[in-house]
Amino acid sequence: MNQFFKRKQIAYFLPLITLLGFSSCNKDISISLDNTGAENLGLTTMDTATIVVSSYQMDDIPTSATGIVLVGKSNNPTSGKISSSSFMRLGIPTETLAIPSNATFDSLTLVIKPNKYFYGDTTKIQKISVHQVTEDIKLTEINLGKDPDERPVFVSTASIFNDQKFAYNATALGTASFSPRVRTMDSLAFKLDATLGNRLFGYLQTGDARVSSNTNFQEFFKGLVLVPAATNTALIGYKDSVFMNVHYSYVGSDGFSTKAKKTFSIDNKNYQHNNITYDRSGTAFASLNASNPEIFTSATAGTAFLEGGTGVVARLQFPSLLSIVSDPKIAINKAELIIEAENSADAQQPNPAALEIFIANKIVNPIGQLTAPQATVAQSAPFEKGNDTGKNGKYTFNMIEYLNNIKKTAYFDSSLLVSLPTSQLFTTGNRLVIAKSGGKPKIKLNIIYTKF
Repeated sequence: MNQFFKRKQIAYFLPLITLLGFSSCNKDISISLDNTGAENLGLTTMDTATIVVSSYQMDDIPTSATGIVLVGKSNNPTSGKISSSSFMRLGIPTETLAIPSNATFDSLTLVIKPNKYFYGDTTKIQKISVHQVTEDIKLTEINLGKDPDERPVFVSTASIFNDQKFAYNATALGTASFSPRVRTMDSLAFKLDATLGNRLFGYLQTGDARVSSNTNFQEFFKGLVLVPAATNTALIGYKDSVFMNVHYSYVGSDGFSTKAKKTFSIDNKNYQHNNITYDRSGTAFASLNASNPEIFTSATAGTAFLEGGTGVVARLQFPSLLSIVSDPKIAINKAELIIEAENSADAQQPNPAALEIFIANKIVNPIGQLTAPQATVAQSAPFEKGNDTGKNGKYTFNMIEYLNNIKKTAYFDSSLLVSLPTSQLFTTGNRLVIAKSGGKPKIKLNIIYTKF
């Protein structure tokens, strides 16, 4: 794992663009990466400004205790491949009924239930293998005594992060190949190794110390990991209600054969997490990683993207914005940030339903979230669909609160990190490639102000 909360500041600027406005008292400043709207809007040049846009790789993305077991792979020609394996620690059965002495072992199974989330191509057969973890699954403690500016706002307790993985046996306990009808599939069952099942059955039947407590059991059995096959084409979400069942049968006192089971399940959801990896080779973002966390659009033909699971966000910097809002002769009335997205023709990789924005400090650490005026919760910008005639879809943020705060010390050298909502940032592979025109991202900041 990368050094915790280490950030690298990189300074780089795209070519200058034009800040535009009406020549009357109420004027519309349009800060964007082009000036194509000037003629249409009848604007006149007021000033020169820049929006600096980059794709930024955040680290320390917590993926434990999310309630979602994410397993699979997806591929995008622009941003590359992502893959997710899910680790989990199990606890002993809670059923108190003893296994009869004449009972015999039948089978060992694992059952998981889809949560209806998928991202990628679900028309192809998917395969998942189950492996036994051989290393203790541990939380990463954080230093709450450190300066909050060095800790992401979304990390407040010990967690397991997306880039963490634990050793496991290369030989699978079982595999399942299936057609991912995730909207209708009730559950997915794996038949696991009979030798392990027999051993667990024997421990349960005799009351062995290894199954007398969760602590004892986890010293013997560290956990499970679900691993997607190399040929998988979709990320699929499952509920964290995972059941490893020891099935057995016996003849009861009534002379009839009876079937029963003992169930091992996740005992502490903090110890279930998704290990999410990426492979960007062959794309313009091949060098984007935790060691080289930022690539500017000047190096990618104007392309920027953001992605859940891996923690990629679109970073926006407005170098001349402070001078605008600091002008004592200007009163800001309205400000909107508009981010355009190409109309996705791929129903299997749709544009995100909404976006949010983190406020990042000078070391590009997210220290807060953009809120709407008079609000304390994160502002969410829903996706507004485009049309079939070429109009792009878009996300619109109310920026008045940010402009009002930008002169404060806490916002000195701040930038914006456009992201998926945190609920999706930690649990999905959802992705957005920002629309572009003329080799530049289609991002615009409109400001309506009164000049005295």
